Amino acid sequence: MAELIYKQLISKLKKRITANEFPDMKLPDERSLSETYEISRSSVKRALGQMASDGIIFKKRGSGTFINPLYLKNKTVFNYAGTNLGVTDGFEMNGKSPKVKVLSFEVIAPSEDLQRNLFLNADDFVYKIVRLRLFEKTPFMIETGYIPIKIVPNLSRVIVKGSIFNYLEDAQNQAVTKSSISIYAEPSTENDQALLDLKSTEPVSIMDGIFFLDDGTPFEYSSMRFHYKFSKFNTFMSVK
Repeated sequence: MAELIYKQLISKLKKRITANEFPDMKLPDERSLSETYEISRSSVKRALGQMASDGIIFKKRGSGTFINPLYLKNKTVFNYAGTNLGVTDGFEMNGKSPKVKVLSFEVIAPSEDLQRNLFLNADDFVYKIVRLRLFEKTPFMIETGYIPIKIVPNLSRVIVKGSIFNYLEDAQNQAVTKSSISIYAEPSTENDQALLDLKSTEPVSIMDGIFFLDDGTPFEYSSMRFHYKFSKFNTFMSVK
């Protein structure tokens, strides 16, 4: 429950940040946040720690906690937070999560690439799931995912309309906690242009990733193709 509370605080603070409710770029202190939202100081501390790791805020010793100006400037739509790396939870714009349109849901034999990426045998069939992500009516990403049937035998078209990773946690008590991501760009295809409202001269950004369960098992290979206007990704790192 504590984890849910701190995630709720992150969501609320991000919405307030996006709405420019902190014109001085400074967040209230931990005690004030604890009293305002009626939650424990430990939950506040965890939420602020996660937001700092994500590059949303930074702490200045002796002065307080401030909003990262680059976070507002770039208005990224993509943020991985906490232990759930699912796209449904990782994307938002102006405090809103995207809608999902399932384009296809089928079972296929794994290609040689999928066998290598997911450590499968030739007879380990996979779900192939193609989904279109939209903010309101604006499409921004085509997501094609491949998940071994042996890991989630009861996956259905209804389930893939929502968060597959949340379903995995709720129904099977398993979590996706690690990923390996590659990001690059290339010319858009006719399919990209049709689904993402792109011109033939406009590119797409691509994020390919392998997602792993907490025990190290490869769970999904996913290829996400973005409209270039939505391909802003923020990161935050320590330099020593």
